Amino acid sequence: MELVWPAERYLASYVAALERGWSADNVRGKTAADEELKKISQDRAGFLAELVDREAKGPPVTLPDGSTAQRLPGYRRWIWDGEFCGSIGLRWQPGTNELPPHVLGHIGYAVVPWKNGKGYATLALKWMLAGAKSEGLSYVELTTDPDNLPSQRVITANGGVLVERFRKPAQYGGADGLRYRIVLR
Repeated sequence: MELVWPAERYLASYVAALERGWSADNVRGKTAADEELKKISQDRAGFLAELVDREAKGPPVTLPDGSTAQRLPGYRRWIWDGEFCGSIGLRWQPGTNELPPHVLGHIGYAVVPWKNGKGYATLALKWMLAGAKSEGLSYVELTTDPDNLPSQRVITANGGVLVERFRKPAQYGGADGLRYRIVLR
């Protein structure tokens, strides 16, 4: 398994995952997948360029309630083992570890269901922590749902410590969440 930068040579496998119903957006799900499929069909190169946006030049991001918010600098890497396995993304605010209220965490990840249980998310997060450190962060925060035990295991396997149980903002439905912190060494 490796992390690859989104590129044309991997795109067909990514599209196949979206068409099978997978989405990196675990809240908006199929709606987000359909939006990405539409973007890809209209402008493949533009779609790929949006996935690596360290200067936040891309369009606003759509939140789960349909509202939009300013994009943060960030990028996505794809988890690859000869085919698309999932996605992991990093976002940050330059010069600070803090995130605006509409951003629940620095790192988000999602593995396609047919590749679950292989340890890919744990390894991808480990590798992404080095990227976060190179962006000047001293720690990252990740959030997950209280009932998402596999995600909690991925985070704690990488040194994550539970810092709080919280209520997600209204844009995310106000549900309970868990916030973990990983100190970057």
